[in-house]
Amino acid sequence: MADKIGNVWIFIEQEGGNIENVSLELVSKGRELADTLGVDAEAIFLGDNLKEESVSKLYHHGCDKVFLVEDKKLEPFTILPYAKCIVDLVKVNKPNIILFGATNKGRELGPRVASELLCGLTADCTELEIDDFEDRVNKKTYKNKLMQIRPAFGGNIIATIVNTWEDPQIVTVRPGVMKLNDADTGKKGALVKVEPKITSKETVMSVIERVRKEKDVDLQGAQIIVAGGYGVGSKEKFQLIKDLAEALGGDVGASRAAVDAGWVDHDHQVGQTGVTVRPKLYIACGISGSIQHRAGMTDSGKIIAINNDPDAPIFSCAHYGIVGELHDVIPKMITAFKAKV
Repeated sequence: MADKIGNVWIFIEQEGGNIENVSLELVSKGRELADTLGVDAEAIFLGDNLKEESVSKLYHHGCDKVFLVEDKKLEPFTILPYAKCIVDLVKVNKPNIILFGATNKGRELGPRVASELLCGLTADCTELEIDDFEDRVNKKTYKNKLMQIRPAFGGNIIATIVNTWEDPQIVTVRPGVMKLNDADTGKKGALVKVEPKITSKETVMSVIERVRKEKDVDLQGAQIIVAGGYGVGSKEKFQLIKDLAEALGGDVGASRAAVDAGWVDHDHQVGQTGVTVRPKLYIACGISGSIQHRAGMTDSGKIIAINNDPDAPIFSCAHYGIVGELHDVIPKMITAFKAKV
């Protein structure tokens, strides 16, 4: 008889007791993976004085159980107490899969947990699936393994990675790439309150002062994005992108090349090394459309590309394409839009 498959776990990020959106996206995906495996989706929720409505939200988006770990030493976030609590829980409960967001916290915490557990980790995944894996070298078939899909070799290929080591299979997942399920406010789940065993070894580091820089823009929540690339020409000419975004009531995005050139802050960067977005309308101006950039915006509702190169890769994913100089096209678009308002 085969060993029982462990459950799917999701690490829940919170700030001031409020759950980060990436964690709800992972709960939605975790629910899907758990259903495929015939197991439960469970959350690990750490902090201090966490809100009851936040726990309920985890049930509503698909969690069957929440492991609630509360302690003053867990607020604000520091890596050692968090890692200790998670590792202790994993050793007792033996989950099959653990999902972390590919955020500052997740990218720090996931590898440390994997190292403590002596198991593998795949970073920055953009898709996850359950399938069988045939190891042709060792002539062995692994059932119901997690297919960990992510860009590789600078984004030039999409790789599928399989962990055949000991469970759990641990991944970090890019924010914005997993679809957030609609909340089922009638769904309830089990709550397991855990007393953490945090020792002096985990509290050697403390936060003296915490300063948070507010982001200039939240592209992941934007409904309209006007993005500019290196083809815009200069920082001064990038104002045209901002003007179109303002006229449409949207936000400003950018390619990596535009950000690297210093024309706009990194908060505006869309793509593999930026953010993944799903607006209703995405207008790409002077963006060639490398696979790294397309990975961050191809799920947009409607994509309009403006480029003077008819062979630019961006046209391969655009619903509408305009071949022409953006400095001629965009002013006409602004004028036309304002005339109809």
